[in-house]
Amino acid sequence: MELLHFALVVAVAACTVKVSHQGPNQRRLIKELMTSYNRLERPVLNDSHTLTVSLGLSLMQIIDVDEKNQVLTTNIWLQLRWDDNYLQWNPEEYPGVTNMRFPENLIWKPDILLYNSADERFDATFHTNILVNSTGSCNYIPPGIFKSTCSIDVRWFPFDVQRCELKFGSWTHGAWSLDLKMVEPDISSYTPNGEWDLVEVTGKKSDHVYECCPEPYPDITFTLVMRRRTLYYGLNLLIPCVLISTMALLVFLLPADSGEKISLGITVLLSLTVFMLLVAEIMPPTSDSVPLIAQYFATTLVIVGVSVIATVLVLQFHHHDPNGSKMPKWTRVFLLNWCAWFLRMKRPGEDRVHSACHNKAQRSSLSSMELNASTPASQATNSKILYAGEEAKLLPKAQGPSVGGVEPELAKILEEVHYIAKRFHDQDENESVCNEWKFAAAVIDRLCLMAFSIVIILCTIGILMSAPNFAEAISKDF
Repeated sequence: MELLHFALVVAVAACTVKVSHQGPNQRRLIKELMTSYNRLERPVLNDSHTLTVSLGLSLMQIIDVDEKNQVLTTNIWLQLRWDDNYLQWNPEEYPGVTNMRFPENLIWKPDILLYNSADERFDATFHTNILVNSTGSCNYIPPGIFKSTCSIDVRWFPFDVQRCELKFGSWTHGAWSLDLKMVEPDISSYTPNGEWDLVEVTGKKSDHVYECCPEPYPDITFTLVMRRRTLYYGLNLLIPCVLISTMALLVFLLPADSGEKISLGITVLLSLTVFMLLVAEIMPPTSDSVPLIAQYFATTLVIVGVSVIATVLVLQFHHHDPNGSKMPKWTRVFLLNWCAWFLRMKRPGEDRVHSACHNKAQRSSLSSMELNASTPASQATNSKILYAGEEAKLLPKAQGPSVGGVEPELAKILEEVHYIAKRFHDQDENESVCNEWKFAAAVIDRLCLMAFSIVIILCTIGILMSAPNFAEAISKDF
């Protein structure tokens, strides 16, 4: 039992106690290197010499592009290399020891930071060990989730290409003490993003002279060129907007007597407003440029608004009071002649479309013919009234003056007949005027249908295809 207890204690101790696997050569090398090493000292043999640090990066993933806050979040592994003259040894004197790994807080390392960092900690790197070779070459590869400021240009959204910069440099060392050498960025391990396509990653070194110091300060700026993938926005914003804008054309196809023309126009207007609010939530509140999709929505909103105004005009023509003002001459000539002829429209009861250049006499005779043709019941009634009037006129002649009370009765009958004939005539005239206004409303409806169809098609093609990479985005995403 005691033997079992002893074995259990040994097993637990073996699992919990850290055992150093380094050999005596490593221990001796560390002791000799760290005895006189000072991490605050720049590792050069002569203080007048410039220490060169090679800087590169490996882009692993584009995590997020926040357009509203204009922040780019990326997963990056930095690659820093420099030579430390105080960390050199002869591998023959230390067999089996070709490299060493030092914690970053034990030896000197350059204070390279992301200048345009948007992180709360500013330095978002994970501090790893530094790999040191026997020649004194130090390799430091700290990974990190970098949040950097990026000026998002939403001018061509959602067919936009963004260029985001990551500017790295030493925070305290100038070019006279520490110089930077750019290493080409590595994207071999890049994980594609669902919203953005990585076009390229370029780097450029530059020197800046600040007012505080005479020496220049070098920095290396890596530029990420990204193209937005438009499939999501096309299916959820563009296609519904195009369909809603085409529904505005149905307003001009709906009969005026249905009473739903204004309701349909207002409904389309409200639908477009909802989509504009969705776009406004995505876009940053900037006045530098207006997004392409916002331009399209605003243009479509104006078109639908004008269509509602045109619908009100159509309804005013269609329900015009016949006892009110008469149709102006220029309106009759423009709408009932020229526009009707151009749109190949004919009035009810006509067999063919009349030319726009027929004279006034022809129009007058045509109106009389339309009146007679369109009101057969009133024509028959008038015939009966005229026939009764003729009989009333012939009746005194047939009976002669012997019947003295007949003539006053016939006068009253004739008066009643004339009154009835006048009423029928006024009704026919009012009906003719109403038909004239209704035909003018139908002409305006057809004219607006053609005009708004052309405007919507031209605006859709003109605005959306004005993006520089519209064809490329459509070909790749659709």
